[in-house]
Amino acid sequence: MTLTDFIERLRLPFQDDKELRLSLRQIMGFYPHNIEHYKIALTHKSSGQRNDKGKPLNNERLEFLGDAMLDAVVGHIVFERFKGKREGFLTNTRSKLVSRESLGKLAHEMGLDELIQSKGQQQRAHNSYMAGNAFEALVGAIYLDLGYDAVRRFMEQRILKQMVNIDTVAYKEVNFKSKLLEWTQKNRVRMEYRMLKQTTDDKGSPIFGFQVFIEGVEGGKAQGYSKKEAQQLSSKETLERLRREPQFIDSIFAAKSERTKMEEEPTTAAPNIDDFSEAPVVAESPKVSKAPKDSVASKDPVASKGSAASKGSAASVAPKVVEAPEAAAADDGDEFDLSDITHNPAELSKEEIIAAAEAAAFAEQ
Repeated sequence: MTLTDFIERLRLPFQDDKELRLSLRQIMGFYPHNIEHYKIALTHKSSGQRNDKGKPLNNERLEFLGDAMLDAVVGHIVFERFKGKREGFLTNTRSKLVSRESLGKLAHEMGLDELIQSKGQQQRAHNSYMAGNAFEALVGAIYLDLGYDAVRRFMEQRILKQMVNIDTVAYKEVNFKSKLLEWTQKNRVRMEYRMLKQTTDDKGSPIFGFQVFIEGVEGGKAQGYSKKEAQQLSSKETLERLRREPQFIDSIFAAKSERTKMEEEPTTAAPNIDDFSEAPVVAESPKVSKAPKDSVASKDPVASKGSAASKGSAASVAPKVVEAPEAAAADDGDEFDLSDITHNPAELSKEEIIAAAEAAAFAEQ
């Protein structure tokens, strides 16, 4: 027992708020000096209490101070406890010790939640963060009342020695990445990790820098000696921002609303039917020239070759023309069959088909 604590014990019978002082002595391990700090630390904003000037009383400012003091004191303890460990390990250990869930459980086990002045017991039961906030405010009150050494003594002697096994907590894996992924899936928002840089330290060990982006909004960023470590630390920082910065959450859901709105809008307008003609355009078929009356039509390739050779010599004799089958059919008086035209009738107009038929008929006379 310190001298200050001994003096406060002697003064207890003559002071007001004896029950509160005894309860705090049981929780903290020492007597409070200035009880007013602790009264504010245990006052939730829902209580509706006001000071002499009519301003609302609550523990939010002490909560802010206590959070900073916890980071400093626990960081100091972890630094001295785990000599030689890297920054990533120390950061993870401190984060697990001062997490809101851990502080809430400690406050409940210590009975601190029973001392909170709020609107009602029912509200305390439904607010999982109220006890953790009160724990941080209590640390802020201890710092204002008795200083940094008292805060460290409270954390070492009362918390880490009696209630928390620091070694077990340090080596217990907490997957911040999984927790963040669970949050994004629950709220149906998109998340990605982007590697910002890859460097090396003075000893040549690789260092990776990563940042979280949720719906394109910049989240936490961190660096580590592995990609996994950097992503874990950036996830942790993002989770802390989600807990402490309402505007960060607002920007995420605003970006999500903008994205979903764009996805619901039609990407292109419906095509205009006036831009299309009633029938597709067909390429113009080649013209079939009429054969002269004195020309001889033949399908015999030998005859064609001989005819071309006769142009080169005046004494050449024209080869014998072999009678085509269609010519024989014409001599028999049969009706002319359009299917015998060598060109595909479907590609010719009516006038072209007639002209081709006439040319073939005259060639056989």
